[in-house]
Amino acid sequence: MKATIVTIGDEILIGQIVDTNSGFIAKSLDKIGVEINEMISISDDKKHILDTFASLQNKVDLVIITGGLGPTKDDVTKKTFCDYFEDELVIDEAVEKHVIELVERVMNRTASQINRDQALVPSKCTVLHNQVGTAPGMWMKKENTVFISLPGVPYEMKYLVEHEIIPKVIREYKRPYIIHKTILTYGQGESLVAERIEDWENNLPEFIKLAYLPSPGRVRLRLSARGTDKEKLETALDENVKLLDAIINDIIVGFNDDETIEVVVGRLLGKQNKTISTAESCTGGKIAEVLTSVSGSSKYFKGSVISYATEVKIDVLGIAESLIKEYSVVSREVVSAMALNVKAMMKTDYAIATTGNAGPSKGDSNAEIGTVFIALATPNEIIVEEFNFGQPREKVIDRAVIKSLELLQKEILKNVR
Repeated sequence: MKATIVTIGDEILIGQIVDTNSGFIAKSLDKIGVEINEMISISDDKKHILDTFASLQNKVDLVIITGGLGPTKDDVTKKTFCDYFEDELVIDEAVEKHVIELVERVMNRTASQINRDQALVPSKCTVLHNQVGTAPGMWMKKENTVFISLPGVPYEMKYLVEHEIIPKVIREYKRPYIIHKTILTYGQGESLVAERIEDWENNLPEFIKLAYLPSPGRVRLRLSARGTDKEKLETALDENVKLLDAIINDIIVGFNDDETIEVVVGRLLGKQNKTISTAESCTGGKIAEVLTSVSGSSKYFKGSVISYATEVKIDVLGIAESLIKEYSVVSREVVSAMALNVKAMMKTDYAIATTGNAGPSKGDSNAEIGTVFIALATPNEIIVEEFNFGQPREKVIDRAVIKSLELLQKEILKNVR
């Protein structure tokens, strides 16, 4: 099965909002064996929408459209559906009843005519009930292609995908199995990882494809197996992942697309009943932000001092002014003191500290732009490393965050093994 996702809205084309709907829909369809052929963003223009529909007719099995289902005049999707399918809008009584109840219960007012018009749908469509909003989804088939229209509001779209579209596609279509396995690696770049696993990659079965998904400080290796025998696919994936683990075990931190390094570190800290705090300068609180993005992080993360200015390092963290004058704020000595002091202040088992010149200017230090010192205070010692992450500024910060968590993860694993 092949599908195309179409997002409708001028606000997407001018960058006013970011399209997150397409990614969610694609991931949901991929899980049930539907291959995404392409993703398209188009304007709220009737002719443009009609031309897009015509270009996709009989080329894919599913066309999933989001947006343009609101009650205002600029939302033209329903009327365009009628034109394309030579249909007319009619009131769906079940939708109308739901809209009135929702408006009166949630908004505590009488439903207006604009609200009631949300119940207008093409007479030939299968209505997809939107329990969490007023705009229903629409399912219409023409020749060999099904066109599905969804509201652009993300939580409404997600509800309809999960509760209406996925179950209906599973019921009505026979699909192949598509199984993914993601291996998370940290600490080595894409080219170096590729060199290390070249022989392994060359010997993968034809039905297993490997994709490299690099980002600052990490590379995700995604294995995708496609076929009709689910057990065969799963067995082959497991066998090849074990072979890969034997080759690059030193940089693998997880085997799940959702298991980022902050998730892995959090789980390790939780299992050992250990705590962590941070003192951040050049990373500006981003390590704390990443750590606390994980559900349940309050169990192990105690707090952070964002000592961006030199006086905060002195007044809050208690770094000796003489130490800063002698070595500068971007130094091994200062970052070491930052980690030890915040560890004592927060009474944690571990503490991470960062200081550096992320750029574009040098600030209070003459250290080369891109220089970052990272300190990790453990229950037994202080570890300090110096890096130069180059430029631009965003790259320096992201790499410093990832490297900090990588150092922490490796140190915790010493005690696990």
